[in-house]
Amino acid sequence: MSFKIGNIEFGDYPVFLAPMENVTDPVFRLLCKQYGVDLMYTEFISADGIIHGGKKGLQKLKLSDDERPVAIQLYGKNIDSLVEAAKIAEQSNPEIIDLNFGCPVRKIANKGAGSGLLRDIPLLLEITEKVVKAVKTPVTVKTRLGWDSQEIVIEQLAEQLLDTGMQALTLHGRTKAQLYGGRADWTYTGKLTSNPKLTYPIIGNGDINTAEDAKYVFDTYKPDAIMIGRSSIGRPWIFREVKHYLQTGEVLPEPTVKEKVEIARFHFEKSVEMKPFRAAVVQMRRHYVNYFKGIPGIKPLRLKILTADTEQEVHSALDEINYNFADIITEAQVNFFKPDN
Repeated sequence: MSFKIGNIEFGDYPVFLAPMENVTDPVFRLLCKQYGVDLMYTEFISADGIIHGGKKGLQKLKLSDDERPVAIQLYGKNIDSLVEAAKIAEQSNPEIIDLNFGCPVRKIANKGAGSGLLRDIPLLLEITEKVVKAVKTPVTVKTRLGWDSQEIVIEQLAEQLLDTGMQALTLHGRTKAQLYGGRADWTYTGKLTSNPKLTYPIIGNGDINTAEDAKYVFDTYKPDAIMIGRSSIGRPWIFREVKHYLQTGEVLPEPTVKEKVEIARFHFEKSVEMKPFRAAVVQMRRHYVNYFKGIPGIKPLRLKILTADTEQEVHSALDEINYNFADIITEAQVNFFKPDN
């Protein structure tokens, strides 16, 4: 079933790109857009950083028309800061402003921001309501099940959020305490989607590695949309695979190594154009691991590209990978969800 957030209408089985620090920058978002993603999120942005004119945060607010629709994600713990930051973010004309109540990183959560707000539900609700009232842009929320297994709050919180005016909820099926370990628990997503009181869209997130995983969670837990994060790092084509499978039931093969080299080269060159060279080189290493994963005998060349420090060294390593492995199709990713799960 289709649904809307603000003026954006999504068709059946929408697939979103999750916000990820040092991953979902403009270049990666552009790549994912080319592979069919329906909505993308910026890296998360500190509200305090924006209102104090922090260069890094303000840079993240820059959006291009080629990536729309796009959501700007903000985090913080101070009501006034988040309200002011949302007003500043709105000047970039995002389609959505998303509030991060889910980041589990200690330096964020233990200071009361991100998933730390799951221990102060009244403040979380007040922040959401005040931000909604402060901007005309649709406001959404991304969060987790609760602080830990003893403090699962999501079912009650989802109902409480109804009164804030926010327009969609993304649920990552882990607690703060789990960080990214263990397995995401999608049963709570199913509970939210079957709750007749909840009139806003529910977006499910966590451990979707393959197109088959995506279909399984859509069929089993009935989210209005799904969000893919870590499985897209160095694999922007996952969105093409998922969309194709959902539409046709046909599994697309992994790109050949030659195709992956071309994608990685484009990714690197655009990154160098848009950010300081050293930052681009270091950030790309996280992607290279997955771009060239599962190729028999590639370890020495993968190490070479992961340690390359100059533009010439990067291109040389890519050329060698292409020369030695061009026509190889890497092994498919393993499904995380099983029929008996």
